[in-house]
Amino acid sequence: MISEEFAMEIELSSFFNLTHYEYGEAYFGSHKGMRYRLAREPLENVFFVKKEDRAPATLMATVWPEPYAYGKTDKSLMKSENFEVSQEGLEKAVEWINEQYESRRDEWSDCI
Repeated sequence: MISEEFAMEIELSSFFNLTHYEYGEAYFGSHKGMRYRLAREPLENVFFVKKEDRAPATLMATVWPEPYAYGKTDKSLMKSENFEVSQEGLEKAVEWINEQYESRRDEWSDCI
């Protein structure tokens, strides 16, 4: 959990709302040498599928060092974590991305 002393660098408001991920779209961003991605996994458009007919899914947050895009980065340089598909899961994913940034600052600053 993020301590009270820790101010989140990347705000929840920077991300799309939960509905965005139901359209099978990922969100990409970068912050001071760290790139990140948040997407529903599996990545598919389920917006028009009844909730009871949807396959199990998670929100997957992934971080990696700059400079390359998600599709051009060696997967061994990426770290991912899965969260439930809910507002709480979205909030926890953003917290996790911030924790990754904070705990690995030296790694990211090497990329700037």
